[in-house]
Amino acid sequence: MDRLIVGVSGVRGIIGTSLTAEVARDFGCAFAAMLPVGGTVVMARDTRPSGPMIRDALTEGLTTCGVSVIDLGVVTTPGAALMIRRLGTDGGVVITASHNPAEYNGIKFLQPSGTGLSADDAAKLKEIWQGKNFSPASKDNKGSISENAETHRTHTEAVCSVVDAAAIAVKHYKVVLDSINGAGCAVTPMLLDRLGCEVVHINAEPNGLFAHTPEPLEENLSRLCEVVREQEADVGFAQDPDGDRLVLVDENGRFIGEEYTLALATAHVLRGSKGKVATNLATSRMIDDVAAAAGCEVIRTPTGESNVAGAMEAHGCIFGGEGNGGVIDPRVVPVRDSLIGIALILQYMAETEKNISALAAEIPSYVLIKTKMPCPAGMAAEIAQQTRQAFAARDGARFNEADGLRIDLPEGWLSVRASNTEPIMRIFAEARDEKTANALLAKVCKIADAAIKG
Repeated sequence: MDRLIVGVSGVRGIIGTSLTAEVARDFGCAFAAMLPVGGTVVMARDTRPSGPMIRDALTEGLTTCGVSVIDLGVVTTPGAALMIRRLGTDGGVVITASHNPAEYNGIKFLQPSGTGLSADDAAKLKEIWQGKNFSPASKDNKGSISENAETHRTHTEAVCSVVDAAAIAVKHYKVVLDSINGAGCAVTPMLLDRLGCEVVHINAEPNGLFAHTPEPLEENLSRLCEVVREQEADVGFAQDPDGDRLVLVDENGRFIGEEYTLALATAHVLRGSKGKVATNLATSRMIDDVAAAAGCEVIRTPTGESNVAGAMEAHGCIFGGEGNGGVIDPRVVPVRDSLIGIALILQYMAETEKNISALAAEIPSYVLIKTKMPCPAGMAAEIAQQTRQAFAARDGARFNEADGLRIDLPEGWLSVRASNTEPIMRIFAEARDEKTANALLAKVCKIADAAIKG
């Protein structure tokens, strides 16, 4: 099911079909129409082979319409967001499809704050693009093109400035890192070296030839688990192609799960500081337990990094992120950042003198099951409505429709929503035990399957 996805997470599509050079050029023109006259943006990309083609088309669109481009090269999405703030540009563009399969690429548009576009601005960008409501600048007002190679150093310094690098370094942790041949290949070893770690780096060539399915899920990280065991390492870290998500493997080579990244990082942050934290409606209840233990409040938002970042700013949150392995520390940059996640986890280990398995065991555990299925456009809303009707008579049921549908029940919760990044629907169910979580998931999947087959 190939269609161009346009929303708060940017633009994503399959190269050569839904996402072409012409589409990218027009989006460059459309974004330029939203920026100040004579504005400047940073441009970055992950390692996908189609990246240079999209870069050239976007650059043509932006400069033709009067916006100058500072090309950062292959850097992580949080690195690009940081450089927007450091260079004082009017925004940014990152060419990445994040965790999507290799045939995809995408374009993420960033505000001057470094965060993604708001829902309103994303809708405005789409409207301008669809209507081609843009025009070229005069010959004398074309945008310029320049380069900047400082992102990796700047990002590493920013992360080290907010953690106790010396306390981590004295532990000499042995770390296995899987960068999936993506944008994290160069900068992450730089950070780990600063933190005094011995690094065993797998899938370390920034060539975009993904060694496994890009999404950092358990079924895709068996090799990382094996290497952690073989090397008798202290921890394993897995990144996604643009370096904004982080997944953990413990010292026994056991996949901890993407939800634990945010929960453990939050637990560490709240040990030293008290304040509100923010996450989306599809994130595990573990963060609620962690925050409650510290006497702190959790703000829940619709799924999407920009929604979480917006809530963090509005509510003065000191930390946040999403349960997909994305942590947001506004002291560095207000977007998901695997590098600050790595540093915070290592500092948590160093300060407590505990390994990952012991720290994870301190957090009340749940079984969160996630599945997805192809979903025709517009069908997710119908499935959500049918799901609500199926649970309407349940005692204690609470319904939240801010992001598809979330239903909180005494025994757990479930959510149904259309993906922001793929032509699919995501269905989550969480409970204290696997049997209950599976039963909730099965009920929703049955409703969804019947609705799609019609």
